[in-house]
Amino acid sequence: MTDLQMSLIAASGVFIVGVVAYNKWQEYKAKKSVERAFSSDHDDVLMRPDGEAGVPRHEPSFSLGETDAAAAAGASARSHGGSAGGAGAAGGSGGVGGAGGDAGGESYAPTAHEAGTLTPAAEQATALVDPLIDCLLPLALEAPVRGDKILPVLQKLRLVGNKPVHYIGLHVNGDWEPIVHGGVYTELQGGVQLASRSTALNELEYSELVTRLRAMADEIGAEPAIPDMMEVMAEAKTLHRFVSSHDAQLGVNLHTNGAPWAISTLLGALEKQGFDVRPDGRYVMPDGDGGHLFSLSTNVTLAEETTPRLTLLLDVPCVAPSRDGFGAMIACAKSLAGRLDGTIVDDYSQALSDEALAEIAGQVRDFYADMESSDIPAGSTRALRLFC
Repeated sequence: MTDLQMSLIAASGVFIVGVVAYNKWQEYKAKKSVERAFSSDHDDVLMRPDGEAGVPRHEPSFSLGETDAAAAAGASARSHGGSAGGAGAAGGSGGVGGAGGDAGGESYAPTAHEAGTLTPAAEQATALVDPLIDCLLPLALEAPVRGDKILPVLQKLRLVGNKPVHYIGLHVNGDWEPIVHGGVYTELQGGVQLASRSTALNELEYSELVTRLRAMADEIGAEPAIPDMMEVMAEAKTLHRFVSSHDAQLGVNLHTNGAPWAISTLLGALEKQGFDVRPDGRYVMPDGDGGHLFSLSTNVTLAEETTPRLTLLLDVPCVAPSRDGFGAMIACAKSLAGRLDGTIVDDYSQALSDEALAEIAGQVRDFYADMESSDIPAGSTRALRLFC
């Protein structure tokens, strides 16, 4: 056998070994890709020893009872997008109990209900990614990362449908905080809101979230732990039922005792009463902290010059009980009635007595107590995220 033949045989052998090795590598990559796409075999924080798990996971505990629509002669309680004449504030019995859940992710911090014991940074973190109303999306990092590096990438996934997606990071100092420039983080936690006032997170939105989350995680060198879709959907629907049963807007009307009011005359009276005009044309009563207590509608289009009726509207779950939004709204209505020569009436133009208003005020207090017992107090950060 000549040297040439021996060289060709050796080269062929090397080539064959290379082909086999390449095929094995491709096979391995394909297998890992399939495992990543279809298995839920991620590192389970529940199986770690206590010393490694950090803060224990809190299971979700929504328990919705049947909704009681409380009614009282006189006022009108409007559910979002509709009107129900005559009733007071409608609320659900039962509610969201306990310390909250994470729909498959690891609970990283106490809930906002316990925020009094947290540092300011931790309070902000819990407000952004809340175990009770968000699906938690842990992102394990290969190595510590700087906020400057990852913030532009995180911006690519901030909304799925109409559900916001937020992120926080475990700072090297041991505190969870909103991700900021200059911070260095050893872990990340994402959270997508499970429900809004209008809808619950659905399967299509969740599938889109998972796809985009994986792509984003690859960019920053992170491995996401994806919660089971069926569990997440169940949590989302339960939370949305709670939101729907507590979506109460309470209104009273002011009707002229004589000729319709001129809009130009009303403007001066409303300004003296303390109302602000928002860019969208709404009249709102400021709460002193950048928000508002209730709003007012003239019930006519901008083209109209007069109106015989005004409607004051309180978005009940968005105003904290301590602000007494209902009491402030009734006091305002009585003041306007004296100033404009009008009468406080219900949706059927029947005058509202002080007794009827007092009964409705009691229903509002019960509504607030129900929300408080559900760990979503009216006017809290949680309530504002869900209802406003």
